[in-house]
Amino acid sequence: MNRLATVILRDLRLALRQGSDSLMVVGFFVLTVTLFPFGLGPESNLLERTAAGILWVTALLASMLSLDRLFQGDYEDGSLELLTLTPTALEILVIGKIAAHWLTTALPMLLAAPVLALLLHLHEDAFLALMLTLLLGTPTLSLIGAMGAALVLGARRGGVLLSLLILPLYVPVLIFSVGAVDAAAQGLPVHGHLLILGGLLLAALPLAPLATVAALRQAVE
Repeated sequence: MNRLATVILRDLRLALRQGSDSLMVVGFFVLTVTLFPFGLGPESNLLERTAAGILWVTALLASMLSLDRLFQGDYEDGSLELLTLTPTALEILVIGKIAAHWLTTALPMLLAAPVLALLLHLHEDAFLALMLTLLLGTPTLSLIGAMGAALVLGARRGGVLLSLLILPLYVPVLIFSVGAVDAAAQGLPVHGHLLILGGLLLAALPLAPLATVAALRQAVE
C-alpha cells in the first residue's frame, strides 16, 4: 500500500506541476456541454430529454483526451523499462497511475457535472442517479483506457488508434449510465442499471491492470 500511495502521489505531483492535461479535460467537458444549448436551442423540454446523453458522451470523450500520455512519459525517458526490472509488481504502478488519472481528470468532471446539469435543465430527480453513474462509470473508463494506452504505446498516431480501440468498449458503460439517469428522471427504478455498472467496474478492476501490464511488457521488449 505504501508503494501504491507513492506512485499515486508522484503522478499527482506531476499532474499538478504541469496542469495542462487536467485543465484540458475539464475545459473540454465544460465548453462542449455549454455549446449544446446554443446548438439545440433554449427549449427546456428538449434539453431535459437529451441532458443525460450530452453529459455522458461529453464526459466519455473528455476522459480520452489525456489517455495517450498515461504511460508515454515513463516510456520515453526509460523509467518504464527500469520499473519492469524492479522487485515491485508492475501492477502496483499501473493501478497507481490509473488512480491518479481518475483523480486528475474524472473527479473535476464530477464536481462540474451538477452545474452543467442545471444548465441543461436535467430533471431534479435524476441528479443523484447522474452522480452515482459517474462515480461507478468513470473508474471503468479509466481502467479500460489504460489498457488501450498500453497497447498503442510507441505507435505512430497512437491517439487515433487508441480511440478506435477503446470506444467500442466504452459503449456498455454509456448505455447503462444514460439509461439510469433517464429512468430516474421518469420516476422508474435505477437499481438494475447501477448494479450492471458496478459489475462492469468489479470485472475491470482485476482484469484491466493485468492486461495493461502484459501490454506494457510487450512494449518495452
